[in-house]
Amino acid sequence: MLFSLTMLPPIAIGELMGDPELSNFWWGFGIVLVVGLLLWLPFRACKNELRLRDGYLIAVLFWVGLSVAATIPLSLSTNFEINLASAFFETVSGFTTTGASVIVGIDSLPRSINFYRLELHWLGGMGMIVLAVAILPMLGIGGMQLYKAEAPGPVKDSKLTPRITETARLLWYVYLALTILGIGLFLLGGMSWFDAVCHAFSAVATGGFSTHDSSLSYFNSAFIDYSAIFLMIMGGVSFTLHFTVMHHKSIRFYWQDSEFKLYLFIMLLVCSICILVLMQNSVYPDFLTTLRYASFQVVSIMTSTGLLTTDFSVWPTLLPVLLVFVSFVGGCAGSTGGGLKVIRFLLLMKQGWREVNILTHPRAHTHIKINGEPVPEGVTRSVWGFFAMYVAVFAIFMLGMMAAGHDQVTAFSAVAAALNNMGVGLGTVSSNFSGLDDFTKWWLSFAMLMGRLELFTILVLFSPAFWRR
Repeated sequence: MLFSLTMLPPIAIGELMGDPELSNFWWGFGIVLVVGLLLWLPFRACKNELRLRDGYLIAVLFWVGLSVAATIPLSLSTNFEINLASAFFETVSGFTTTGASVIVGIDSLPRSINFYRLELHWLGGMGMIVLAVAILPMLGIGGMQLYKAEAPGPVKDSKLTPRITETARLLWYVYLALTILGIGLFLLGGMSWFDAVCHAFSAVATGGFSTHDSSLSYFNSAFIDYSAIFLMIMGGVSFTLHFTVMHHKSIRFYWQDSEFKLYLFIMLLVCSICILVLMQNSVYPDFLTTLRYASFQVVSIMTSTGLLTTDFSVWPTLLPVLLVFVSFVGGCAGSTGGGLKVIRFLLLMKQGWREVNILTHPRAHTHIKINGEPVPEGVTRSVWGFFAMYVAVFAIFMLGMMAAGHDQVTAFSAVAAALNNMGVGLGTVSSNFSGLDDFTKWWLSFAMLMGRLELFTILVLFSPAFWRR
């Protein structure tokens, strides 16, 4: 019922900007409202407390159910033709902040449709933060349970309680503040109000949709590019950490966080490699231009945003594959970014190095530390379990795409784009995903949901033990 209200802002935008047809949104509003009402009325008096097991089902149904509901305005639109598989792919890509699009001719889309696509990003980004910080840690499968946050806001209870509402409210303030800042920066860069709002939604949510086929390269503005870089970096940082900084009014908490420091270090390292290779091959005329394009693409892909200012797939030598690889690291836990998450990558490195040291000192008892605190062995084991499952799931999705007739480069990069919620690929999906067959669109939609929900949230539903009383 609440989600039906999200159909109203696109209607208002369409009315203001002269869209010829808005009945698809009115139908979407009515259908979703009525269906929600019919589902709610029989159970409106129920007051039972939710169990943790209910949390898994709610998390999955939230993304799947709302993605299905969100397809209605796209499917009913008479302004462009889109089948059910493409509509579902587009809405899942929007909600999961993946940003992979199957729509060609975005510039000519009605403003209401364009705004709606970017609105899905913004809502999905906020939903992901609440999921990652408030819900998944209690279920024991998110990245945020790997270390204790210093902020007083996030929930640390062992059951689903009203305190999640308080957590969501605190995180909402941070998210809204960043969005308003983004709108202001883009307006200063010369964007129209419409483009500024839409691209702020995309950058802060690390989404990747744009109101133009050529993405941010449409504006050809260094100020806009660097503003987007700042917003994407902030979107890829744990919102718990943002809240801590705002709560204590001190940025020193950023520099005390091990995950944040590694996050910036990896960005700087990959950016340096890209600049050196691009300069060596004289791809751009001078250093400042090289710095601008290299830094934008590295930040965009590592944070799993997917906004583009250039076609990185034609960059020389190792760079296209390197950028796809860095998307596996992703953003920080508790951010809108995708990928494995930096904190898991950090623990994997520390654990690997500890195993090397044990070879030379078999009797040594060493502890892995994050932010100066020892990490429980159970957490380390769970990270290795997650990584093993991630590799297995990736292989299954890649083999599925190859069985559907796609080449290895396309299959590898498309699955990476979907599972890491990054949105851009190589091969036949380097420009967009419109050329994929319907099976592959459904297949990658499932991969996007798996990546957004941290794998285990969905996999646990396939366990017979989950459904036993």
